[in-house]
Amino acid sequence: MTTHTEHQAQPAREPLDVNTPGLSQFDIVREGARRDDIEIVHYEAQVAPGSKAERRLTRTVASFFLLTGLAATAFLVIYIWWPWEYAPGSGGDKWYTPLLGVTLGVALLGIGFGILTWGKKLLPKEVSIQDRHEGAVSEDDRIITGQTMLYMADELGVKRRPLLGISLLAGLAPVGAVVAAPLVGGLISQPHKNNQMFTTGFAPGEGGAKIRLVREDGRPVRPADVSAGGQITVFPGIDHGVSNLHADSPALLIHLREGDAQESLRANERVGHGDYMWGNYAAYSKICTHAGCPASLYEQQTNRLLCPCHQSQFLITDNARPIFGPASRRLPQLPIEVDSEGYFVAKSDYTETVGPDFWERP
Repeated sequence: MTTHTEHQAQPAREPLDVNTPGLSQFDIVREGARRDDIEIVHYEAQVAPGSKAERRLTRTVASFFLLTGLAATAFLVIYIWWPWEYAPGSGGDKWYTPLLGVTLGVALLGIGFGILTWGKKLLPKEVSIQDRHEGAVSEDDRIITGQTMLYMADELGVKRRPLLGISLLAGLAPVGAVVAAPLVGGLISQPHKNNQMFTTGFAPGEGGAKIRLVREDGRPVRPADVSAGGQITVFPGIDHGVSNLHADSPALLIHLREGDAQESLRANERVGHGDYMWGNYAAYSKICTHAGCPASLYEQQTNRLLCPCHQSQFLITDNARPIFGPASRRLPQLPIEVDSEGYFVAKSDYTETVGPDFWERP
């Protein structure tokens, strides 16, 4: 049952002189509250100073902060020394991002639970009633404000419970380093080392051998295999080229109609890709530059390529420029030609970064 108490008007009382010797901090805090028309009606410690309950709660809070420090330190160690470069197949690099997420999450949870336990279990309970008022700030008010802040610091119990202060420093210092880590990470290791984000299965082989474009069953592709207005998905003709080991490599080989091919050629020439097409054929990466989905729904009447995941559309006759949806970068084009045996080959690897916008760019 809830009861409501109506406050009766109290007789005016003389303000307390805050410079009176012998006043405790709490006396000054209470006087300051009263001058602000705040009446502290209930104030009590939740645990007795020096009691077993206080020591137990102190250890609990300290444990949370120390857990934060350990998790943040683990984050830094993984960020700096764990193998992060992408490599085909399974390996330690596949654990890099999950481990960063787990350690950072544990660190933040440790801070949160530590602060909540400190506030809910160790800090005194207080019930105050305040009336809104306006007024200028006097010298006494400044003294009261200063003493109030000091009193609040004392009530946190850091001086009386040094373990809390030590654990808080040990926990938050590594968190500060975590915040700074991404800013200095590029100074620790070159992120573009070995160009792992710029090489796909179409990169020339030994001696500069050009890689053939093949079907899913491994058969090489001839120009006659794709009718005008048609398209086919092609893969690099190398070992495991049609597998997840080279999931960044698939391309869409499109046979444009004559007029559309001329328009596409002019668009290529404007960006310095005049030799990327072979005749009326063009090849573009199937990996959507928004979120990495397969962009493979080609509409031959409008020459638009649709990504079914988030509805991004790319205009093939204008360098696969995004014209609708969340994608903001065009699809990389694969330079192609036909070898002496009449099969399509890649003249070089993609010259732009394949994949989503958040991947590395040249």
